[in-house]
Amino acid sequence: MPIVVNLDVVMAKRKMSLGELAQRVDITLANLSILKNNHAKAVRFTTLEAICKALDCQPGDILEYVPEDSGK
Repeated sequence: MPIVVNLDVVMAKRKMSLGELAQRVDITLANLSILKNNHAKAVRFTTLEAICKALDCQPGDILEYVPEDSGK
């Protein structure tokens, strides 16, 4: 998948656990885990905004575009 979620990296830099972030963002632990493990198909802007506010970061710190190998 060309969009990679680096939520775990940002959380580690901020020394914040998944449970703490889920509580601050008011999202279920299961849904946040799906996002963190790069299994989400979509994310609401309101959720992204809440995550960025809780982690004091920009959306680009969490989401990264990685082009697929063009040789395949």
